[in-house]
Amino acid sequence: MSKESIGEMFSLAGRVALVTGGAGGLGRHFALLLARAGAVVIVTSRGGDGFDEVVGAIREAGGRAHGVSMDVTDAAGVAAAFDEASGFAGAPDIIVNNAGRTITKPLLEQTEGDWDGVIDPNLTGCWLVATEAARRMVAAGKGGSIINIASILGERVSGGVAPYAISKAGVLQMTRAMALELARHDIRVNALLPGYVISDLNRDFLTSEAGDRLRQRIPSRRFCEATDLDGPLLLLASAAGGAMSGACVAVDRAHLVSGL
Repeated sequence: MSKESIGEMFSLAGRVALVTGGAGGLGRHFALLLARAGAVVIVTSRGGDGFDEVVGAIREAGGRAHGVSMDVTDAAGVAAAFDEASGFAGAPDIIVNNAGRTITKPLLEQTEGDWDGVIDPNLTGCWLVATEAARRMVAAGKGGSIINIASILGERVSGGVAPYAISKAGVLQMTRAMALELARHDIRVNALLPGYVISDLNRDFLTSEAGDRLRQRIPSRRFCEATDLDGPLLLLASAAGGAMSGACVAVDRAHLVSGL
């Protein structure tokens, strides 16, 4: 196989990708990556203008991007955001379901509001976006790829983040259920499970004494960087992963298999 054909397998030229929670963190990283791979990128965020910087960076690099306000917990708002996105670039081919949050608090101190505040965006919001996207893909008569950003905490537990771990476990089962029903429409649904990824939000903790103790429990003794997710995300988004659906792909430097 030639280098050119390998590159074509991973190319997203001519594809439309929508990234939820795309204004910062991993969402921003994913949006920039998809644009570099050739996709037209729809960047969504709950805030009305939080996506401006990302969209500007993509356009400055010669890509095409558009920002859309989307509250993933509001079904009507999700539909309206897809309408706006479709007016810019047509029905999406790729969805990166990245929006979410966590609340760190001991289980017995968690309130119903805390539960709703995590479950609503992480699980219900993921479901709303994925199903709306799938309906539009089917209506457009084309397949697509839905990538749900889960976490290794969907497969294991950690103290102080019970609703988060529960929500991500739900995302994994949702991914499998959707993959089963959408396969006949040529829509692939997979999940990406990042381990502990160093970012501006957690750098202080991960480089602290407590963070170092956590690092020592990872077999590789290393945390992930955002760039470690690039290859797996492009695999799931592109023709290179065309036979993959219902897969839950961990990118965690062997953290899960350690059992620690």
